[in-house]
Amino acid sequence: MASPKLLLLLATSLLGCSLLAAADYAPMTLTVVNNCPFPVWPGIQANSGHDVLEGGGFFLPALSHKSFPAPAHPWSGRIWARTGCAGAGAQLHCATGDCGGRLQCGGLGGAAPATLAQLSLHHGGGGDQTSYGVSVVDGFNVGLSVTPHEGRGNCPVLGCRRNLTATCPGELQLRSPAGSVLACRSGCEAFRTDELCCRNMYNSPRTCRASKYSEFFKRECPQAFTYAHDSPSLTHECAAPRELKVIFCH
Repeated sequence: MASPKLLLLLATSLLGCSLLAAADYAPMTLTVVNNCPFPVWPGIQANSGHDVLEGGGFFLPALSHKSFPAPAHPWSGRIWARTGCAGAGAQLHCATGDCGGRLQCGGLGGAAPATLAQLSLHHGGGGDQTSYGVSVVDGFNVGLSVTPHEGRGNCPVLGCRRNLTATCPGELQLRSPAGSVLACRSGCEAFRTDELCCRNMYNSPRTCRASKYSEFFKRECPQAFTYAHDSPSLTHECAAPRELKVIFCH
């Protein structure tokens, strides 16, 4: 579940897209970097109506990267790491971030818990804006940062870089059959209550509040969205970056 405030930002920023549809956008490269000492299988899910990039998923060996052209038109979606995967051909089953047992997610999202990079490219009535953020609303599986290069304006690096599997509270831990901690679940994922999931009567900025579980994530990753109506303090207004890097284990 993405943060409604981040989704509102992305949706609002796309209001001018029809006016900009014919605009020429500067070329942009998306680069996914695996800085982990183990392989990952990045997943990519576009928001409704947007292009599926790179088939929605691929293999990325340890200490490697993959670059590809960003869409030349407005695009928004999310990127995450799948870990502990095994399979053959088009089939792939992952311990974290699985997308229906597929190598190429083809529009499907990843199973929680997973750290998310959320991106919105080529938007805004005042120029070629790029918005981005990191979310642990759905929990954490690997550290992640989003790094823009050669953009104009305020273009900070945003991330959740710490290894939260090492400090995750016991009640939030997702463990392997052998007992190792694979990921850290959100309070919503662990307990499924309306209050922790910010749904039904709790689905508003007034009633959806931080919990002791989201506060754990906020202490470790203050830049990240940690619950549905969270408002990270670090903002950005980044125009026309030439490259946007999503870096795992950074």
